[in-house]
Amino acid sequence: MMHPFAPIHPLIINKPIFKTLYLMFILLALSLGIAFWTFTEYVLHRFLGHEHKGKNFFKAEHAVHHSKANYFAPAYKKAVAALVVSAVLLGILSLILPFYVSLAFIVGFVGMYGVYEATHFRYHAANPVPALLFLRKHHFYHHFHNPRKNHGVTTRFWDRVFGTYHPVRETTVRIPRAMSMRWLVDGDEIKDRYVGHFKLSGR
Repeated sequence: MMHPFAPIHPLIINKPIFKTLYLMFILLALSLGIAFWTFTEYVLHRFLGHEHKGKNFFKAEHAVHHSKANYFAPAYKKAVAALVVSAVLLGILSLILPFYVSLAFIVGFVGMYGVYEATHFRYHAANPVPALLFLRKHHFYHHFHNPRKNHGVTTRFWDRVFGTYHPVRETTVRIPRAMSMRWLVDGDEIKDRYVGHFKLSGR
């Protein structure tokens, strides 16, 4: 595989400055992979999950996720999709970039996808991290108030960029009683620490 600094003479490539530059290329590719997942997350969620009018591979599972408390698509489906997408992306990128730079991008992309899955699961099933409660409110506003807003799960950035952001810091987010989560309620009432952030609606 061609070195990213070819056709520079090999003796020059081995100098510390070029090793540093190569490492910077790797770190940049890793960072771009992370950022690209957050954009992919937004596009999948908004356009395939909600705005696309017909059927697609994503929409059916996503509709169930919206309608049933704590439902997530089977892990094997996600694993297969991640493997296929990663292999295709790696193949395309390797045609235009050095293999290890392409691989770093894929590691960032897939790693951030893993962060997304863990974060999304925690929003529905585990106690919030207090400093990140605003992101959970952002996501639940999408679920229970307006599915055309707040498509981002790991970041609000793309919602801000594309005009689908609705601020929730000062909003008390309604959760249908039938969809309430164990971490949120004590018996039939919102736990004291979440009052002002969430409230139950319906019977």
